[in-house]
Amino acid sequence: MSLPYLTQDEKLNALKKAQEMRSKRAELRLKLKKGSLSLQEVLDSADDEVIARMRVTYLLQSLPQVGKVTSDKIMREIGINENRRVQGLGKRQREQLLERLG
Repeated sequence: MSLPYLTQDEKLNALKKAQEMRSKRAELRLKLKKGSLSLQEVLDSADDEVIARMRVTYLLQSLPQVGKVTSDKIMREIGINENRRVQGLGKRQREQLLERLG
């Protein structure tokens, strides 16, 4: 499958949108780290494009007292693939994450 041809304006718009998404995700991660936003609130608004496309690993590592090792361990125990995005979490997986970290 070949990549579609994009005009210069389309490329710039795509780059701008990607940059906005990254900055919104960074802001979300900072709020989680500070504790002004809870995991429950994030998972409840998983239909938001910014949250939906975020990797679960990054989401968990944004929580206070959770680093790479802890997030990997939790994901392994629950059965969440390391590449899974928030929009791809099942109901059981969400419930188990909230039980452990919520």
